[in-house]
Amino acid sequence: MMCCMIVRADISEIPSYVPGKRLADALKLSSNEVAHPPLPAAVAAMAEAAAAANRYPDMGATDLVHAIAKHLKLRPEQVAVGCGSSALCQQLVQITCKTGDEVVFPWRSFEAYPIFARVAGATPRPVPLTADHRVDLPALAAAITPATRLVFVCNPNNPTGTTITKQGFEEFMAVVPPTTLVALDEAYFEFVRTQDTPMGTEVVVKHENVVALRTFSKAYGLAGVRVGYAFGNPAIIAALNKVAIPFGVSAVAQAGAIASLAGAAQLLERTNETVSERDRVARAIGAIPSEANFVWLPTKTTETAATLAQQLADQGVIVRAFPEGVRITVTDHAEADRFLAAWNSITQ
Repeated sequence: MMCCMIVRADISEIPSYVPGKRLADALKLSSNEVAHPPLPAAVAAMAEAAAAANRYPDMGATDLVHAIAKHLKLRPEQVAVGCGSSALCQQLVQITCKTGDEVVFPWRSFEAYPIFARVAGATPRPVPLTADHRVDLPALAAAITPATRLVFVCNPNNPTGTTITKQGFEEFMAVVPPTTLVALDEAYFEFVRTQDTPMGTEVVVKHENVVALRTFSKAYGLAGVRVGYAFGNPAIIAALNKVAIPFGVSAVAQAGAIASLAGAAQLLERTNETVSERDRVARAIGAIPSEANFVWLPTKTTETAATLAQQLADQGVIVRAFPEGVRITVTDHAEADRFLAAWNSITQ
């Protein structure tokens, strides 16, 4: 009883983050991971860094920040790194919100957004997607109040894989108050092939109240070492660094990320395969066209989604069921074939 009095009363209201399920010997398509291991140069760099694990990492991740800045054609003071882009999302809430402030975000979208808001004592304000499973930018703008400090825009949206348009984003930004920060979450940026969608490196230059986020967890295959980055207004980046956990990005992660940035040609080859398989899988199962490394199959009921996921699990394939549908990670040709074989076995 005493412990319950020590812990914040509202902690019980915070939903727990639910990771993708794991099952021995099953094909795991529930967490949007890639099938390929990290690039060979990254593996070598991380092994070398691990040999010096008795020393603390560079807390400022100086070499990595400079490498990312060069990659993005930005200045180092415009870049912050963190323990995955998720940590940076939470830091954005911390630097903008206090109790009573609001965080607006599309829904369904990345399920951690409402968690990040509640951890900081802020109020989450979810905004439904459009009928065609896209982020509803006009509705997001309409949801902004004087208490709104932060708006998340996931692009491509997770779990639907849909993107916003350049014009739609500019019209949205035209009505967002300059005192409200917009976080453009580009975790799946490397899988985008449409030209008609905003690019973080361009919009952060045009709008001082936009910060973009990307990660090495997805396309670069570094999900296990946790490293992401944010870029934008230097004043916002400086604030992000102030609330970061000291030494939050390991030396192994920093080394792997730096080496990965040099492997652009190999990365493009890998993501092109995923894009091709993504489109093939979407056509085969009637999923929503996607710009990420997953496809979204909406269902009429929560029970339908759960049943479909269980049927696939019985076939040795793990996907992610949400109340509104099923998300299926797409990786390479072999895994796509294995998924489609399981799909055909339960639908034909």
